[in-house]
Amino acid sequence: MSRRNLLRGAAAGTGAVALPSLLAACSSGPGGDSKTIRMGSNSSDPVPKKAFADAFAAYEKQSKAGRKIKVNTVDHNTFQENINRYLQGKPDDVFMWFAGYRMQFFAKKGLLLDISDLWKTYQGFSPALKDQSTGEDGKQYFTPYYYYPWAVFHRKSLFDQHGYTAPKTLDEYIALAKQMQKDKLIPIAFCDKDGWPAMGTFDYINMRTNGYEFHKSLMAGKEAWTDKRVKDVFDTWRSLLPYCQPGANGRTWQEAATSLQQRKTGMAVFGMPHPGAQFPKAEQTDIDFFPFPEINPEHGQDAVEAPIDGFLLAKNSKTLKNKKTLESAKDLLAYLATPKAEDTYLAGDPNNIAVNSGASTSTYSSLQKKAVELVSGAKQISQFLDRDTRPDFASTVMIPAIQSFINNPKDVDGLVNGIERQKKTIFATEG
Repeated sequence: MSRRNLLRGAAAGTGAVALPSLLAACSSGPGGDSKTIRMGSNSSDPVPKKAFADAFAAYEKQSKAGRKIKVNTVDHNTFQENINRYLQGKPDDVFMWFAGYRMQFFAKKGLLLDISDLWKTYQGFSPALKDQSTGEDGKQYFTPYYYYPWAVFHRKSLFDQHGYTAPKTLDEYIALAKQMQKDKLIPIAFCDKDGWPAMGTFDYINMRTNGYEFHKSLMAGKEAWTDKRVKDVFDTWRSLLPYCQPGANGRTWQEAATSLQQRKTGMAVFGMPHPGAQFPKAEQTDIDFFPFPEINPEHGQDAVEAPIDGFLLAKNSKTLKNKKTLESAKDLLAYLATPKAEDTYLAGDPNNIAVNSGASTSTYSSLQKKAVELVSGAKQISQFLDRDTRPDFASTVMIPAIQSFINNPKDVDGLVNGIERQKKTIFATEG
């Protein structure tokens, strides 16, 4: 199925060793409290953490069976880096994760529970959203909750102050960066201490240069990283580095977003929640974005990164062996699939977009409405580098490779040769 209409339904209504102490809540065992649902959460940042707490509280309040949710929140990066061992060990009943390839990878390994029965009752999800929730075996494993686009974010007032206009091409982007330097600004906030933020820049340069189909094929291990098309991506990226904050490998995304808020930097390639989480409430309306600029006219600005987050059931959860606990967990997923559940969450976190076409858009900010327009108008939707490829390839190869490139952007040949060698080894295995 084409991803062109991935979020049309939403627009119409509007992705190491896990330490048990970190990634596994205390199990009550198969015979334990069947009304307590254990939730593995990667939403460790204050805004989404509070919004999820509100949504879970709303579920508990409406539960006639008196069901409760016990949330096990783990730092986002720790959760993501350890997800494989977590799911193979002693996972929670329900856990937060990503749609598409990252879900399919674990479904294929037999680490997720089939929820196709729930999908027969779900309403408000487009066929393409269902496709993103479906494993290679044709069964559904994922309940989508929200999405958010990646773009180039900035402050409206800063652009107005200096008379900047949003660039549409790479040449205009570089010209704007040069002007920002003249105005004593660091043009591009840049960070990669967490290992994944710079992946967004790679993805956009790749899709703008070579197109979405090449991106998809490269992420699937079907293209050579030594291909000239990949080298062109890194060469273009190298030309942008003089306009980026130095020392990116030592900077968190929170610090980079704060520099944007403090007017020390002019723009940043981010997902919508990132500046939203660092800007005070009174300054939220000053956040704006423009699509990553065109590089190759053949591909224009067709593709948009718009990751989808949601919920899954862990097959290795000991408590889900209890049929009543499984019933409780499925009841929670059924609730989270409703417009009401999404409305409750978004009331506390306006940095995302509901996926259910029945969710209310009456409280959407101008930024949210612009995000819906961006994604619904995209010809292709990507999920992000570490979600569009194998998790082991993303974590063990691409994180250190991109960080190495940031430190030494001159040796592109050595970089891509190293990636290609490791890619061949990893993709030759079943995972």
